[in-house]
Amino acid sequence: MKRKYVMVGGLGIGKSFPIAVQTMTKRDTRDVKLVLAEIGRAKAAGAELVRVAVPDEEALLSFKRALKTSPLPLIADVHYNPKLALGAIEAGTHKLRINPGNISSKKELREIADRAGERGIPIRIGVNSGSLPQGILRRFKHPTTEAIIAALSNSVKMFEDFGFSDLVLSAKSSDARTTIDVYRVMRRNFPYPLHLGVTEAGLPFEGAIRSVAAMAPLLLEGIGDTIRISLTGTVVQEVTACWELLDSLGLRKKKGVKLIACPGCGRTEIELSRLVKEVKTRLARVERPLTVAVMGCVVNGPGEAREADYGIAGGKGKGVIFRKGEIVKTVTEDRLVNSLIELIEKDF
Repeated sequence: MKRKYVMVGGLGIGKSFPIAVQTMTKRDTRDVKLVLAEIGRAKAAGAELVRVAVPDEEALLSFKRALKTSPLPLIADVHYNPKLALGAIEAGTHKLRINPGNISSKKELREIADRAGERGIPIRIGVNSGSLPQGILRRFKHPTTEAIIAALSNSVKMFEDFGFSDLVLSAKSSDARTTIDVYRVMRRNFPYPLHLGVTEAGLPFEGAIRSVAAMAPLLLEGIGDTIRISLTGTVVQEVTACWELLDSLGLRKKKGVKLIACPGCGRTEIELSRLVKEVKTRLARVERPLTVAVMGCVVNGPGEAREADYGIAGGKGKGVIFRKGEIVKTVTEDRLVNSLIELIEKDF
């Protein structure tokens, strides 16, 4: 099956393009200043496109204003009201996200497809396990893999019948195994780019784990063209989690420092947690891709972190600075972080 791609602003999604990182604004869309500030933070963290909720006419007006100055391509997220979808298309949204399950009029969906097609605006058909059409639920009883695929297949066929194929597909569930099963079927059945994510993931710690449990196996199978890790947190947390996932899987290299640290044990004789946080803060603005290790044991630290570009390993009242697993010097504990930073700055 020949894979398709779409262009969202100047960003390609699908086919051989890199996996795109996205997030969704959390602030009230009607406050354009807050939304633009949030988009700016998302961009600084590494986001490549941002979805914005458009729940009413006032939000649509604000969205139009945001489009004029946004540093990133924007996706209008519309539910229930087809007029808002048409308004977002008219405003020049870079992409539209709808759930055909909550816009019941086929005539209105055709108009959305026609207008988007005229302007070259891609549409993401987003099916959610929590909002499947009633007919599908009556047939399958529960939001099973088969139910989700049936709902998505109906929507895809409808848009194809409209003559619209500039599609991105998603089918989100809060269950990792269901997500994996659904996306494997989607990859086999459809040529369109896939938006990968887990809905209702949760707070940053639990949510990231739930998302990675579902997304990592799929990404390693080559499934997923754009990702969002949905968290009950900030856009920066979402974007950072996406980049950590892609970098950890070797799919994309994140900018800046990759910080690794040992978990600590009975041999640890330094304030390991404090040192890790301090190193992270001090190196936050470094864009060069470096791996830096903070280890709690002088005996094993440098050897265990030999793949790191730089690192520190603490002992009782002192520690060592190392480069590529080789000890550079020994310093007192209070000089560990400063000495590490000085070495990195000297080398670059």
